Amino acid sequence: MFVSRRNARLARYRRPRRHEVAEPVQASVLTVLGSGSGVPAPLRGERLRGIVLGGSGNGEAIVANRVKGVRCAVCWNVESARLARLHNDANVISLGERMVDLVTALQIVKTWLNTPFEGGRHQRRIEEIDK
Repeated sequence: MFVSRRNARLARYRRPRRHEVAEPVQASVLTVLGSGSGVPAPLRGERLRGIVLGGSGNGEAIVANRVKGVRCAVCWNVESARLARLHNDANVISLGERMVDLVTALQIVKTWLNTPFEGGRHQRRIEEIDK
């Protein structure tokens, strides 16, 4: 993963809203570190949410989902972000820089941050995933 100007703008979007933004980490580093102390706190489950960024977002989501406690969803529009939180309690989202323009990416992040987990019929599935 690389930090582009667009990714930096996403980070700046989150800062004024009282969300801590961790330093970017390469996805290849996560595969080597697993769930050790070198993994950023959002991916260790110590913080509520995390965002991984890449070209398509798919590889980053696959790597993030290997970390215990992470439920990472690839989001490509506002509805996918809303449902990722509402039904799947996604605590990490993955955005593809080649797939989503900046305006849409900001809308995705805003929707995901503001959507609560519905629980109910979805809770049992989440508990099974997290085992």
